Amino acid sequence: MNLSMIRYILGYVLAVEGLLMAPCSLVGLIYGEQEGWWFLAVGAVSLALGLLIARKKPSSQVFYLKEGCVSTALCWIIMSAVGCLPFVFTGEIPQFTDAMFEVVSGFTTTGASILNDVEALSHVSLFWRSFTHWVGGMGVLVFVLAVVPLSGGSHINLMRAESPGPSVGKLVPRLRHTARILYLIYIGLTLLEIVLLLAGRMPLFDALTTSFGTAGTGGFGIKNTSIGGYSAYIQWVVAVFMILFGVNFNAYYLLLMRHFRDAFSMEEVRAYLAVILGASAAVFFNILRMSRGVFDALTKAVFQVASIITTTGFATTDFDLWPQTSRLVLVLLMFIGACAGSTGGGMKVSRILIGAKTVIKEFGSYIHPKSIKKIKMDGKPIEHEVVRSTNVYFIAFTTVFALSLFLLSFEGRDLVTSFTAVAATINNIGPGLNQVGPTCNFSFFSDFSKWVLIFDMLAGRLELFPMLMLFHPALWKEGLSSRRERNK
Repeated sequence: MNLSMIRYILGYVLAVEGLLMAPCSLVGLIYGEQEGWWFLAVGAVSLALGLLIARKKPSSQVFYLKEGCVSTALCWIIMSAVGCLPFVFTGEIPQFTDAMFEVVSGFTTTGASILNDVEALSHVSLFWRSFTHWVGGMGVLVFVLAVVPLSGGSHINLMRAESPGPSVGKLVPRLRHTARILYLIYIGLTLLEIVLLLAGRMPLFDALTTSFGTAGTGGFGIKNTSIGGYSAYIQWVVAVFMILFGVNFNAYYLLLMRHFRDAFSMEEVRAYLAVILGASAAVFFNILRMSRGVFDALTKAVFQVASIITTTGFATTDFDLWPQTSRLVLVLLMFIGACAGSTGGGMKVSRILIGAKTVIKEFGSYIHPKSIKKIKMDGKPIEHEVVRSTNVYFIAFTTVFALSLFLLSFEGRDLVTSFTAVAATINNIGPGLNQVGPTCNFSFFSDFSKWVLIFDMLAGRLELFPMLMLFHPALWKEGLSSRRERNK
């Protein structure tokens, strides 16, 4: 276990987080809010502490997947703990558990909140809440890889541990260039959405925070009505961009390289769009009678389907009042999620496809026992390692989900509330049904249940295994033994 390298990365992440708090201070100056000084103070301490920790470069930069997972999990925990301190110091969210819940929900792009009145927050805090979505959407470690000169080809393990999806590869030979390409695409789409929202006469502050929430597929709104109070034009712009940010970013890279056939032939993207189309049609016809016309029903159906499948969590209406069929469709979409390699959460469309193809292959082997067939995606055989990891992920996901639901059951809430609360956090969606519906929040849960849900949000964003590895005894024994060897 290369503890020095883990320490080095933690230092850089703290330093980067300190710099990322700087825009909040600027917002405070613009609006004349004293809360901005707390963000400046915490950011300065985080920057200084990070540079101090990372001042000494490790002699060995050998970095395997286990170090990548541990670094990723610890970085996200520490980043959230530091990120919630301004909320506590300003008194806007005085309880540490509540502040931690809110910031973890931000960084993991979940969008679940403990706030009863979002509009009571200062502009500074509203900006930071939404900005955490944008930072967490692509991943802070991907940002570090893009701007920090970390050497060594083994750093793909750091990106693999943080990036969503069953597999992560390089778009170009150099990993640092891959990270930069991803961020350029991310920034470009964000700026385009900001421009289109401004064209719809949305105020600049609203356009910035809404775009941050859309890009990260997070869903923190700055209004108590989320997106419901804005025009139909703005709702359609947000809906379209939620869908765009749920697409595998490899498709955008292929489009930029003018490989149009490869981009449009990606099986996962086609399945993702097909699910959105089918779910939108089902919800549209189901809510048509209770809507104010065809256009209103279509707008609400497309927006909420896009919001849930991309795990953004924005709302334009209280979908908890919709018919049972529509609510069931939304719950199913919670688990499907967006594409691998996107900013969305959930199980990912690629895993659902691989799982379905595995089942079909098993049926075929029963009928033709001697036949040898390989599962293919985009016309190429899928490696056995990917299939195996997908099956292991489903088992781990089910186990964590069941255990979390069991722990929440001690609260005595109804099953729909507890079930959708876990589903909304582990899939990084935000709103659920009943007491955690789109017009409600998570403030009524006990501190114990909130920490369970905090773990679920982190585990869901990091694809389970980085967080689960922190509980593996052998990992820490190895770390202690390696430290003892160095001391000798």
